[in-house]
Amino acid sequence: MNGTDYIKIVTETTEKAWQGQKKALAEASRTISDAILAKRNVFVFGCSHAGILAEEVFYRTGGLAVINPVFYPGMMLNRRPITDTSRTERIPGLGTEILDGTPADKGDVLIIHSVSGRNTVPVEMALRAREKGLTVICITNLKYSSSVTSRHSSGKRLFEVSDIVIDNMGDVGDAAVTVEGLPERIGPTSTAVGAALINGIVIDAVNDMIAAGIVPPVFMSANLDGGDEHNARIFEEYGSNIFYM
Repeated sequence: MNGTDYIKIVTETTEKAWQGQKKALAEASRTISDAILAKRNVFVFGCSHAGILAEEVFYRTGGLAVINPVFYPGMMLNRRPITDTSRTERIPGLGTEILDGTPADKGDVLIIHSVSGRNTVPVEMALRAREKGLTVICITNLKYSSSVTSRHSSGKRLFEVSDIVIDNMGDVGDAAVTVEGLPERIGPTSTAVGAALINGIVIDAVNDMIAAGIVPPVFMSANLDGGDEHNARIFEEYGSNIFYM
């Protein structure tokens, strides 16, 4: 298999994931749009590479301004040594601490991306969020997660403690490409497929808001004429729901 095969796998997996779980995707979109219409808050979190989706959907052209990333320094990809991220996402108590350090509260939405869904921090964060009255949307790999045990004391994996579950439909272990002469698989699909899914969810949330008669707070590129002025108006109107400034 080669790069062309990988592109085909990513494309087919994305299509399968999008077409195969329309009900859950629609529920996720409505949950986000309803929260924004109610002037509640939307947060997104992931550990290590899973956190790339949090970076994907905040403060960017064509993105909803009110989606707030939750970044924890010990779990970001600029951590050195990078191996610390694997240790940190297994620390009991840290998921609760991270969430409690945000303004997240009853009526808000928390999106958690975790491919294996087995580590302590994302599971604990989901549990704490539901305790506080948030709706938890997870993006995970059900085949992968179902094949491993939980590292959380409850014995639960992320998909078992979330309100809405989105499956990226990837392979166990995430990597999808086999190459002759190499025992390990290469070509993980979770980032590419996950980015497509979360952007699709956001687009449908925007459509829901328009159907409700509301102009969604969507960023323009700051490099387009009028972009700075457009974005400044959004910051002014939705400042109480934006926490990354």
